[in-house]
Amino acid sequence: MESNLDQNLKSFSSLLNSAFLIFWDFDGVVKDSLDIKSLAFENLFLPFGPEIASRVRIHHERNGGVSRFEKIPLYLKWAGQLPSQLQVKEFCDRFAKCVQQGVIDAPWVPGVREYLLGNFTEQYFVLVTATPQEEIEQILDALQISHCFREVYGAPTNKAIAIAAVLDRQKCPPIRSLMIGDAETDRQAALLNSVPFLLRCTPLNLDLQNSYAGSKFDDLL
Repeated sequence: MESNLDQNLKSFSSLLNSAFLIFWDFDGVVKDSLDIKSLAFENLFLPFGPEIASRVRIHHERNGGVSRFEKIPLYLKWAGQLPSQLQVKEFCDRFAKCVQQGVIDAPWVPGVREYLLGNFTEQYFVLVTATPQEEIEQILDALQISHCFREVYGAPTNKAIAIAAVLDRQKCPPIRSLMIGDAETDRQAALLNSVPFLLRCTPLNLDLQNSYAGSKFDDLL
């Protein structure tokens, strides 16, 4: 009798290999960069006190895949501020300066770089991420994997809307596609488009791992 692990590996492999169109999240899926952004958010709001900084970090880690453009105004309100467009932009710029090089230098999720480089001509890879558009394009260029993705969607583009647009443009049935993510927002974006979802397991998404009955993976080795 096959173990649950063996069954999951078969399901995971089948999903990955049978999909023509694959949507990839970035942080936690391509690069193990989640801790870098958690620490940056915490340090950004530490001047408002350790309780606010801790609350910010916890919220960020529980809401992966949500853009900083949505998070920072909320965190500023928690800090007792009335966030103006100028203040939100200032905090977003400071956050970007803290994280961009750290993300570039972060470890790869094992096996992902090799899979991207080995399969981008056979499968249609699309990146959908909460990282701002210009920033993610710079990161992909620095990592020399821009050519692996036929299309790249960063914030403020909504992931579910991006997925719907690509499916329609490519005339691809949802069952021939796949969303690979590590957050509830990724799962919801897939669900809204009837796209199969593959969960990358991280130390920050244990609740999602426990509640999600579909295919999961730790790495692509």
